[in-house]
Amino acid sequence: MRADVADRNAVIVGAGIGGLAAAIALHRHGWNIKVLERAPALREVGAGISLWPNATRALDLLGVGDQVRAFSAVEGPGGFRDHRGRWLFRSNLQTPYGETLMLRRPTLLDILRAAVPAEAIALNTTVTHVETTANQATVTAGGVQHSADLLVGADGLHSTVRTSLWPNAKPPIYAGYTTWRLIAPPLNLDADVTESWGRGERVGIFRLADNAIYTYLTAKTPPATTHPDNRAELHRRFTHWHHPIPTILKSVANSEILHHDIYRLPALRTYVNGRAALLGDAAHAMTPDLGQGAATALEDAVDLADALTTNIPHGLHLYDRTRRPRTQAIARRSAIFGAFAQASGRLTVPLRNTATTLLPESLFQRSNRPMLTWRSN
Repeated sequence: MRADVADRNAVIVGAGIGGLAAAIALHRHGWNIKVLERAPALREVGAGISLWPNATRALDLLGVGDQVRAFSAVEGPGGFRDHRGRWLFRSNLQTPYGETLMLRRPTLLDILRAAVPAEAIALNTTVTHVETTANQATVTAGGVQHSADLLVGADGLHSTVRTSLWPNAKPPIYAGYTTWRLIAPPLNLDADVTESWGRGERVGIFRLADNAIYTYLTAKTPPATTHPDNRAELHRRFTHWHHPIPTILKSVANSEILHHDIYRLPALRTYVNGRAALLGDAAHAMTPDLGQGAATALEDAVDLADALTTNIPHGLHLYDRTRRPRTQAIARRSAIFGAFAQASGRLTVPLRNTATTLLPESLFQRSNRPMLTWRSN
């Protein structure tokens, strides 16, 4: 470890997946780190998470890949169906770029948290002010001022760091649909990973390591539409869909269902301002349609720490130059795929289904290659 690296201090705002990954990556490179989290406890919301090969590669570089694998199911063959269960497209998700893992999001968060020195995380700490110059960043939180060589904004879609230091950035945009997430108890299902498409609605089904079933359900709705009984709303929408969707819905209580609208962030002109850098959702919040939100945050963390091994201003420029084109391209592709999968018109739904049945698997695999073959610079 070089002495100049050991003397560097970083303040990370946000202790979600991206923030903890950044803390691990910087700490492994010898930085002194402080993670500020406004929540009184670290809780990850979202039920389950898919980790595609680029995400598992990043976790390996963070030194926690094997721990994650120990709690994960390896996804096998999968594809897309219509709402009656007819296969539209099938593919082997494990080839040719590596394994795809499925696990509970809180488990991933726990593994990442355990890899960060406990004394480096400050909970129940709300950031009230941030500023940056060419040489230093300053964060005020909980009445305490922190000065650092680097400020990392990993505080999510509604980032305080972004709104403070990027005042002209456009606000998040509603993607046009909402999602319900749940974990059903172990059920006797086939092993295939499926996403089924209806008219403006979708259902994804994934098996976890303990044979519980992670399921998400989406629907086009106006933003901020709430339901007093989410379970009843899901039964109304999806009870006529193919097996095992009705069985899954019957197996969970209303309190076990998470409901969130989906938003995406308009593209930023830069992820860097002085000694501050944004990563994860704070920089490029995207729709979940390609399963790349957490993956790109993990990549961000690894690439940021690697870029900063020498001169900090040069490293931040390198980080921005490397990460922004990649993540914004993935975000655009995710939004396009989401619009395609959420089709609801009388003509667009059959056209979507027909086009999907005609998709060659080789083309599908080639189109995923740039996304899934990420390697740290």
